[in-house]
Amino acid sequence: MLLDALKRPIKDLRISVTDRCNFRCSYCMPLDEYEWINKKEILTFEEIAHLATLFVGLGVEKIRLTGGEPLVRQNLDKLVAKLSAIDGLQDLCLTTNGALLAEKVAALKAAGLKRVNISIDSLDPEKFTRITKRGDLSKVLEGIFAAKKYGLHPIKLNAVIEKGINQDDVLNLVEFSRDHGFAIRFIEYMDVGNSNSWTSEKLVSKKEIIETINSRYPLKEVGRVQGSAPSVDYEFVDGCGDIGVIASVTEPFCPSCTRVRLTADGKLVTCLFSDVGHDVKVLLRGGASDKEITEFLTSIWRMRADRYSAERLEALRSSNYNPKSHKKIEMISLGG
Repeated sequence: MLLDALKRPIKDLRISVTDRCNFRCSYCMPLDEYEWINKKEILTFEEIAHLATLFVGLGVEKIRLTGGEPLVRQNLDKLVAKLSAIDGLQDLCLTTNGALLAEKVAALKAAGLKRVNISIDSLDPEKFTRITKRGDLSKVLEGIFAAKKYGLHPIKLNAVIEKGINQDDVLNLVEFSRDHGFAIRFIEYMDVGNSNSWTSEKLVSKKEIIETINSRYPLKEVGRVQGSAPSVDYEFVDGCGDIGVIASVTEPFCPSCTRVRLTADGKLVTCLFSDVGHDVKVLLRGGASDKEITEFLTSIWRMRADRYSAERLEALRSSNYNPKSHKKIEMISLGG
């Protein structure tokens, strides 16, 4: 088993297929324009599948496709078909804002996609547009129900909760998920990238979110799936579904993090909050053998000692945290 410097195995691979997105969500990608990756530098589907196969050989069991917004990349179903055929891969998931899902879900399902995570931060159309700047709630809802129609399961909804923005949407989102049989995951507002102007004053903690839900729908804690999932899960006492909270800020899960990320331009990144990527594309396009690439991937993981969220919590507790002092790779390149 391949372990990092803190004895954490490599199990989950997040692959960003593009840095482009059709939304400009305030907490992720708030600027109108970015310095986009040259399309010649973006990994091809063949290159992604090649690297994914090597990762599975090292112990990766789950792959999640992200962006930017992954569905703005043309013919994504062709990549899904390549990945779903990898021997030993146990789970393949797509994270999307849902706006293009209705028109593409049939092809994705046919290619082998089993499940999907969809971001939806409010059920109020005007508020939804304010948060996303370019988003149309009706298109996202259409995508959610199209995914249900085509049998993707489970369908998980993701909502980032910000104080003063959508804190009062929590119960509405819970009721929507309960009514339609969706799982929902609430996410604490995090200092991802460099451009979202994160401040702890905007944070709605996991404790607050759970208290809000529990006041109307009593909950029973289940814990983290396999002990390493980012979400702490809860079941409704009445048996009508479940919810989860990803509390990277107030309850860091660094000690059990098994995730590695591959950027759209072929950089290996070992933490969502990292300031550095390790260029594997230069090996891939330079004619390196699979053995040489595998040795490179192995060496990076074995040196991995990231525990950014735990360090952030320590700094917050000592009132000594300045998010701008730590330059990070932009979220548009990393995915979630």
